[in-house]
Amino acid sequence: MNSFPNLLSIQEEHSWQYLLSHTIDDPQELLKHLDLPSSLLEGAKQGNALFSLKVPLPFVEKMEKGNPDDPLLRQVLPLAVENSEVEGFITDPLAEMAANHSDGLIHKYKGRVLLILSGACAVNCRYCFRRHFPYQENRLGSEQWQKILDYLNADSSINEVIFSGGDPLATSDARLQKMISDLEQIPHLQRLRIHTRLPVVIPQRITDEFVSLLNNCRFDTVMVLHANHAKELDSSIQDAVSRLKAAHVTILNQAVLLKGINDNVSSLKALSESLFSHGILPYYLFTLDPVKGAAHFDIPDQMAIQLHSELQSQLPGYLLPKLAREIPGKPSKTLLF
Repeated sequence: MNSFPNLLSIQEEHSWQYLLSHTIDDPQELLKHLDLPSSLLEGAKQGNALFSLKVPLPFVEKMEKGNPDDPLLRQVLPLAVENSEVEGFITDPLAEMAANHSDGLIHKYKGRVLLILSGACAVNCRYCFRRHFPYQENRLGSEQWQKILDYLNADSSINEVIFSGGDPLATSDARLQKMISDLEQIPHLQRLRIHTRLPVVIPQRITDEFVSLLNNCRFDTVMVLHANHAKELDSSIQDAVSRLKAAHVTILNQAVLLKGINDNVSSLKALSESLFSHGILPYYLFTLDPVKGAAHFDIPDQMAIQLHSELQSQLPGYLLPKLAREIPGKPSKTLLF
């Protein structure tokens, strides 16, 4: 069992690589650090056996000690209820396997493709729709990468590449540099989109080298962050966002509507307002993808629509995220409001 007697000093003194490789992966250690009762341990062990706990030190430091209902803790703490079999909750809720045309490549929507750069994440979110994804079968070695480049070269209708994972920023700046450089040689590609949670849970990931990389690439670049609650945002994230925006990167956020975490108007309003104050525009508010093991987070669509309607009455339009669900086989996300 790892021991982290002074998490704050560790996160201040070490690189993002250190923080990524020294996450808390033992439920007992997490409960001990947060002064939570040992009665939670058995359920955490049961959930952990299905999908392992992983949470980085900077994110743990934002959690309230002694509060088992902390909205950040609830996103990462394994529970016994994850073992429940619930009708309609499956291992591939978005039918991604049908669109997995090449190792590491998912092509579902016209004009854009998604690349699985890494199977690693900085944090294992319990509601993750890819918690059962076969990352080992989608590893990008040199042969697989060349097949992707050939695929992209052959289809001039594709103008946007989406870096995803896992978390694409779990890979090194040098590897990202090589991949972006290769993609820049394909003339019909215009935009690069990066979907990542890493800057939220380990803000140190936004290094000067990474910012320079994006600043110097020819693509119009968009970064879509993933924060579900205002407590996830702080000054270190604001600094990272400011440096990215100075490199002409558009910064958006997508959130997931989660029971017991942000399923009320006050939490959603605070999230949108905090995002904007940190230099981030609200983009999507997704309903839960029906992935096996996450049914306890589900909120009925009609309740989601009502919450979104109330949210609209309290926010200006530019702070209102689009309420949407992804439905397999549809040509785009489905707006619910």
